Amino acid sequence: MIKQKNDKNTDTGTNNIIPWIVFLFSIGIVLISLVSVVFPAIILSSESQIPGIIGTSPDSFEVGVWAGPLIAVNIIIFLITILHFKNKLPLTISKFFEKLFRLEVSKKVTIITIAIVLSAYIIGTVPELQTEEKWEDFIPMEKRLRESIISDRFTIEDAINGNPNYPVFEPHTKYSLLIISEKVFGNFKVIPFLASITLLLTTYLITTSITNKRFAGIIAMLVLIQSNIFLSYDTSATYSNFWILFYLLSLYFVYRFWPLSPIAYILSIPSKALTVVFLPLSLYFILRANISRNKKIVLSISTSAIIIVGGIAVLSGNIGDVSKNEEFDEKEFWMGFTSFSYQLRFDGLVILFLLPLITGLFIASKKGVKHADSLMILISGMLIIAPFLTAFTNQTNQPYRFVPLVTFFAIGIGVLLSKKRLD
Repeated sequence: MIKQKNDKNTDTGTNNIIPWIVFLFSIGIVLISLVSVVFPAIILSSESQIPGIIGTSPDSFEVGVWAGPLIAVNIIIFLITILHFKNKLPLTISKFFEKLFRLEVSKKVTIITIAIVLSAYIIGTVPELQTEEKWEDFIPMEKRLRESIISDRFTIEDAINGNPNYPVFEPHTKYSLLIISEKVFGNFKVIPFLASITLLLTTYLITTSITNKRFAGIIAMLVLIQSNIFLSYDTSATYSNFWILFYLLSLYFVYRFWPLSPIAYILSIPSKALTVVFLPLSLYFILRANISRNKKIVLSISTSAIIIVGGIAVLSGNIGDVSKNEEFDEKEFWMGFTSFSYQLRFDGLVILFLLPLITGLFIASKKGVKHADSLMILISGMLIIAPFLTAFTNQTNQPYRFVPLVTFFAIGIGVLLSKKRLD
């Protein structure tokens, strides 16, 4: 009992300043991202030399489709929150929130629920496996993969042997898994589909590990499975979810089997080189994890070593889907924030509840809820990557790059239902 008390006091002292720093950074990024939801053209109209819109005069303050619902929902949520903490809510509503935060389900109910949800998802999604890949980038990728299949050689072998057609820093994990999918199942989409199912289960598992609450894990899985962004790429071979799956596993293994965490992270990089820039997010998660100091040191050092791979990739100028570095473009940086509003325009849940979620996670972190601040960092980190990507490269922000954001949003919702109550 004494040890628990000391741990609690230490944790409270450490969390006095850190949650505020994380919150101010996160809320700033979220508010900037939401500006284009309310006023879609305000950033674009401020740039006079934007290719494709020269000669046009967009109305800076033209209101977006989601502006009304966003403002209304946020006013209602923040008003209810204020009344809740002032104990001025009607008794029935207060009891509802109290039951919600205390609600837990048995293992049996959890297994049955997950089985039903995944069965419905699989039955509804399997027909997609027989449809043709609709993305244009699939055509050159399929040609390359079939060449490897015909020659009975995985692309990684070509890279090792110095074949100029297969650079070392291409997504070899992704290509290898796609080749296996075609060889074993006769379909490039099968293993990407299995990876998406595994991503749903991993979302449940990591949420449960963080919150010690099965109900929270179920809610997180349901939030992810309803996402339009997730459903748009869950069976895609071109934009498969391998990268976010391996990255999420690297976070999950921090608690379950920590030596596997760096390995999972390493596998995420040749799935998509963009995960190299997730390193600061991982380090923060590790340092805030409820594990021994020695494990934190070993994990931080071994995980940081991964950045060497990214550095070599950048210097080589050949890292697959990430283009060579350019000088920082301030205009493109600010325009990068607009991608959130139009790429997630069909994910109303994320748009409407992102600001309340960040605020709720801040309150939770002040109450000592484990990894509430880590989720703020992961969410805001995913939002800030888009502007930096457009500012430093000639890449555009494609919708599939927001799958990690939606995943961490879902986990964040679950974290709010942690066993530690917020009142």
